[in-house]
Amino acid sequence: MGSGYRALMDLAYLRAHPAHLPTFRTHQRIRETPVAGGNICAAARLTLDDGHSVFAKSWPENADRTAPEGFFAAEAAGLRWLREAGAVAVPEVIVALPSLLALDWVEPGEPTPEAAERFGRELADLHRAGSAGFGAPWPGFIGSLPQDNTPTDGPWSAWFAERRLLPYLRRSVDVGALASADVALVEQVIDQVGELGGDEPPARVHGDLWPGNVLWGADERVWLVDPAAHGGHRETDLAQLALFGGIPHLDRVLAAYQEAWPLPDNWPARLPVHQLHLLLVHTALFGGSYRDAVVQTARAALGRAERATVDR
Repeated sequence: MGSGYRALMDLAYLRAHPAHLPTFRTHQRIRETPVAGGNICAAARLTLDDGHSVFAKSWPENADRTAPEGFFAAEAAGLRWLREAGAVAVPEVIVALPSLLALDWVEPGEPTPEAAERFGRELADLHRAGSAGFGAPWPGFIGSLPQDNTPTDGPWSAWFAERRLLPYLRRSVDVGALASADVALVEQVIDQVGELGGDEPPARVHGDLWPGNVLWGADERVWLVDPAAHGGHRETDLAQLALFGGIPHLDRVLAAYQEAWPLPDNWPARLPVHQLHLLLVHTALFGGSYRDAVVQTARAALGRAERATVDR
């Protein structure tokens, strides 16, 4: 091999040598275009020598700490597990290293009613693929926070209270995001979660399915990214789709889901219970700016119509 030899960083090479990707990026051997990647990671579109693109996300270089141990491994495990179901569209994991993750590129498109209806049916198929129990066999993360995925047989209500509500309620208190009255309100929901949220067998869920983790592709499909995947309650994914304004054509998604796998008659009243987890994650991560949303959602879960904002 002569001194002038230059290895092609094409998709085949990257699959065979995933650990080489950071070196190629450092030496600017790959065309790199920054893209939006959320609140935590730096993200880029990498164009390889064969014209193929991958989406790469890494811990920001200017961050005050390195990526938590297992952070990218957890996301990779979740993506692969969701993809194994062969139901909804999930990007292939190309590279999973402690410092970065690279996925097959999804060419963005526009939301359409037809794609929404297909997604509703596919999401039902994903959930129906099920899980051996609640939780997952890998340590979890939600955003940058650890999430306890220790598997359990259930029931769902006890698991959800202990693993998904209490930890982020406590952290929200620790960072000063919630007052004592707020805590008491959320604790009422936790005490009644079985009655309010409804126990079901473990479904295969995305676990962080707010609208920002739904990609509308140019192929007229909806793609799922950034999961906190685990065995959970199928209504949790549906509830999260409605958060922060909701995804486009949500009514079409839900109608198609209902046709594929009908939900209990009272499921709309249970949505606030399932939304409370992700909102508590937001107060734990971002502080009191999400406090009113937590209080309003807890009141809705309890069926209360009173004014949501309480005096501190």
